[in-house]
Amino acid sequence: MLDKNGIAQRIAKEVKDGMFVNLGIGIPTLVANFIPKDVNVELQSENGILGMGPFPYEGEEDADLINAGKQTVTLLKGASIFDSAMSFGMIRAQKVDLTILGAMEVSENGDIANWKIPGKMVKGMGGAMDLVASAKNIIVAMQHVNKAGESKLLPKCSLPLTGVRCVKKIVTELGVFEIVKEGGFRLLERAPGISIEQIKNATAGKLIANDNVPEMVL
Repeated sequence: MLDKNGIAQRIAKEVKDGMFVNLGIGIPTLVANFIPKDVNVELQSENGILGMGPFPYEGEEDADLINAGKQTVTLLKGASIFDSAMSFGMIRAQKVDLTILGAMEVSENGDIANWKIPGKMVKGMGGAMDLVASAKNIIVAMQHVNKAGESKLLPKCSLPLTGVRCVKKIVTELGVFEIVKEGGFRLLERAPGISIEQIKNATAGKLIANDNVPEMVL
């Protein structure tokens, strides 16, 4: 199965030339490290950056350059820095082509829960609710099961929702899935060495898979 970098590497193949892309906190931030050099994209961070680059090498960090997850980042040539009001104006005006987010749960209808676990202190929902309400395309990068071994791909989310019927595709350590219109997770690719049976056993929601689902190529 894939590690976090493997998930990010596979998602990077979904990023196309000319896109404006927002990367959420966690696994999504790693996607910046795997975008091919011949693919020209603009990475947007909701705290006010357009033209964000990959993570800096150790010793080259600039504490004044951070993403929404408070990680140090780099800027590409021609990058812009602005306030969060302008940033969310871009997001709400649907100027972002692709949003890549982490999640605690995703339902077979494309609902996403990624901001709160009841009983735990949180600072707020951050920019996720604006992103899922406005994005043209949402891909979720997540672990397939939680620490207790329970599926995070569910018939219905049990945690407070961030967005409803908004997720288009999911990449986990086990495979690549798309949400079908009538509800369900269609298996598009298997992670290297992972069988369809393993994926079925790890998926609580409706799984749609034929017998010849290809193994992903990274």
